[in-house]
Amino acid sequence: MELRDIENRADIFLLVTTFYDKIKEDSFIGPIFLEIIPKNEWESHLEKLTDFWETNLFFVRKFKGNPMKAHKDVDAHFNHTITQKHFGKWLELWFTTVDALFEGTRAHQAKERARNIAASLFLRMFEEKPKKVQ
Repeated sequence: MELRDIENRADIFLLVTTFYDKIKEDSFIGPIFLEIIPKNEWESHLEKLTDFWETNLFFVRKFKGNPMKAHKDVDAHFNHTITQKHFGKWLELWFTTVDALFEGTRAHQAKERARNIAASLFLRMFEEKPKKVQ
């Protein structure tokens, strides 16, 4: 199968849904997502994440949300046990999903933006962890 670049919202939705199917199956980070996102909210969550990536890759102003607060809340829910390894696994799954489905400029941008987002979220979460947890 010849790969093409990410061209539209449908492509982003395919990427996001394929990626989160992998997340749900992953024994390391899957349980985090499955505990935080109720079964009946996955569909709306995937649409919101599609909005997020459409905003990031096509500069369409659709996403409404606060990823930093959401990730801090998740870390707090899990007693501040989210680590750089969790973000590393997330990135590994994202990269392999992008590479399996797409190639080209936007595919590359999707990987680079994910890397920057993961680094930024992790660093900001780490800064706000209670001192004794660090």
